[in-house]
Amino acid sequence: MIRYALNCDQGHGFESWFQNSAAYDKQHKRSLVTCPICGSAKVEKAMMAPSLVPSLASSPAPEPAPGPASSPAPHLGHADAAGPQPPGPSPAPPNPTPPPPLQPAPMPPIPPKGPVAMMSQPERELRQKLKELRDHITKNASYVGHSFPEEARKIHYGETERRSIYGEASPDEAKELQDEGIEFHPLPFLPEDQN
Repeated sequence: MIRYALNCDQGHGFESWFQNSAAYDKQHKRSLVTCPICGSAKVEKAMMAPSLVPSLASSPAPEPAPGPASSPAPHLGHADAAGPQPPGPSPAPPNPTPPPPLQPAPMPPIPPKGPVAMMSQPERELRQKLKELRDHITKNASYVGHSFPEEARKIHYGETERRSIYGEASPDEAKELQDEGIEFHPLPFLPEDQN
């Protein structure tokens, strides 16, 4: 599934999910992608910022927290027969211990999987209503497949009994029906239909 941010010619912005980019292109070409606010089919993809996840290798190493081991100790000097000594480098211990090897920074904990909000409540309700509408039509109408244009003409011109039908038509066939004044409406298409 792929999510696109879309804008209509009236300036409304919205998002929609598609099975892949080819599915978007096919639906857009058939004017099936419409603005949920105004219904315009003049819809274009909006610019989207990519989601980038920083890798561990490109993340800067964390700074050590200041503490007694990392803050310089004040030079106190020492007393001997010659009196106080001026500050200076302290002699190296006879067998210095090497610093511990650097350890990679610990990975942040992976949050537990949980529900992810992908759409707003009004959009969820709209999709539910569209699904109910489509289910009502498919239960109460006859499926005529690719012969939809011919059957719609027969009903319109009174050559056959008046009844509810649904089926398939190409964009050119739909345009011809519209030019003849034959009323029809596309069935709502929802992204979850592809799952």
